[in-house]
Amino acid sequence: MPLEETGWLRRGACRSSDPELFFPLAPSSAQERRAKAVCARCEVLAECGAYALRAGETEGIWGGLTPQERRRSRFPAGWRTRASA
Repeated sequence: MPLEETGWLRRGACRSSDPELFFPLAPSSAQERRAKAVCARCEVLAECGAYALRAGETEGIWGGLTPQERRRSRFPAGWRTRASA
């Protein structure tokens, strides 16, 4: 990660949290809620989420989004529909 692209990391609400909260070995809905609660009070939420989408992060909670939520935001419903002829 280039420093100019991740300067926001130092201001993240997660900086003093256990990384396993955001990158659990066995994700659960309770763990996800706890991680998202940290994200909800974060001043760099938008930067974090944008970075994860740009970088194609496939693991962990970034910007308050799970990997599945990030995939859905990159590929919204109907994106595979055929173009009209």
